[in-house]
Amino acid sequence: MSEQISRRLALAEQVAREGGAMALDYFTRRDSLVIETKRDAQDVVSEADRNVELLIRDRIAAQFPDDGFLGEEYGLQPGSSGYSWVVDPIDGTSPFVNGMPNWCVSVAVIYQGEPVIGVIMAPCQQECFVAARGQGATLNGKTLQVDPARTMQNHVTGFGANSYVTPERVGEIAADIVRAGGNFFRNGSGAMMLAWVAAGRLVGYYEPYMHAWDCLAGYCLVNEAGGWTHAFDTEGEKLTRGAPVLAVAPGAKEELLRIAGL
Repeated sequence: MSEQISRRLALAEQVAREGGAMALDYFTRRDSLVIETKRDAQDVVSEADRNVELLIRDRIAAQFPDDGFLGEEYGLQPGSSGYSWVVDPIDGTSPFVNGMPNWCVSVAVIYQGEPVIGVIMAPCQQECFVAARGQGATLNGKTLQVDPARTMQNHVTGFGANSYVTPERVGEIAADIVRAGGNFFRNGSGAMMLAWVAAGRLVGYYEPYMHAWDCLAGYCLVNEAGGWTHAFDTEGEKLTRGAPVLAVAPGAKEELLRIAGL
């Protein structure tokens, strides 16, 4: 199994970097992109998202044709190997199309329902977060380890929301974080903020409704950096549905679990 993971880890980093380079090229030419909406006016997609996903999917299929693949834009293609790739070609499309650097490419591999590989590439910052089960987490080759002394009171908590979450619930989350003596942060990319939990830039991240392609790579990073994650059910059709996401350093776990109601 370790050899199987190592081979896929090398490819995961390769395609995240290659996809990131393609996305960055589109980013520099974003004024010419055709932008479409999906569920609502805040949920947007462009040809950059679609073409980066196709690039990554094709590279994976060439080396691991029996692996499953789930991408945000083109959906699920079941496999027979027991391994499935879960990809968000551009997480943070709204910041992307509006000229903000808060977006990334997220590539995860799951085995027997658990994330065993996570790579998040942030091209604007030239930061590549890499993790594999039992092999730790790194940022540009430097080992990541969450700080157990960090709490909600002496650090910053990330949270996210979308149109699946009521305005009232968004307000409750923000108020609860402040009421606990903390401060909150949101940059428009849940995957990036999960990577920041692994890197110690945030003490935790909570989002009431998030999809697998947004969170599984970040979950692997946080787990390998010594943090804790709330289980995401990947069985059957649940892999394509949203669920609550929570990733946190040990010092803030109990308070964030209470705020999340998990």
